[in-house]
Amino acid sequence: MIAKLRGIVDFIGEDSVILDVNGVGYLVFASRRTLSMLPAKGGDAGLMIETHVREDHIHLYGFADNAEKQWFSLLTTVQGVGAKVALALLSVLTPTDLLRALAAQDTTALCRAPGIGPKVATRIVGELKDKAAKLNLGPVAAPASPTEEPAKTAAKSKKSTKPASKDTTDTAPEEPVVDDSVVLADAVSALVNLGYGRSEAFGAVGKAAQQAGEDKSIDTLIRLGLKELSA
Repeated sequence: MIAKLRGIVDFIGEDSVILDVNGVGYLVFASRRTLSMLPAKGGDAGLMIETHVREDHIHLYGFADNAEKQWFSLLTTVQGVGAKVALALLSVLTPTDLLRALAAQDTTALCRAPGIGPKVATRIVGELKDKAAKLNLGPVAAPASPTEEPAKTAAKSKKSTKPASKDTTDTAPEEPVVDDSVVLADAVSALVNLGYGRSEAFGAVGKAAQQAGEDKSIDTLIRLGLKELSA
């Protein structure tokens, strides 16, 4: 069973990539999100792999991070959601977006994916809401900027090796990047520690995230989550 592949990118298609691993080309199906994170042809890349063995084929599915891989496995347990539909859903919604959609029972968001209608979307929410609340997704990989070409990225890497200027008086410190999925998970844990069930805390935080807009600090999510639970 293949669990991980690292090799040279030989070709990137609409829904797949060919990885050259020591002279052997592996066809790996992936979401558009994962494909967008890969380097250009000739670059080195690694993917987490889920192997599907059937009577008439062996298919490899690749993922940029463990969060996407777990969602793929979870989505394909739902009746009517095969590997192709699961990848389509992961192409339009990030793992964090899926977490929010299920928590808020937002079937409209799920229907953005080709192959998913209202009936299947409702089934996904109904079957996975409680399971998703228990997922330990870990860090979610962030796609590279679509405006930044690989050559420019390499050039920037070379520039970064030059000594930094001593004059830092006008340079503001960079703010740390906080993954929304981590903040959501922390907010859910806080509500669970207050005595609420994990499923109801998960749902309350999902609705709180929608209300919070850009201000998704853990304090805001807990406050709005408590308001939802007391309503």
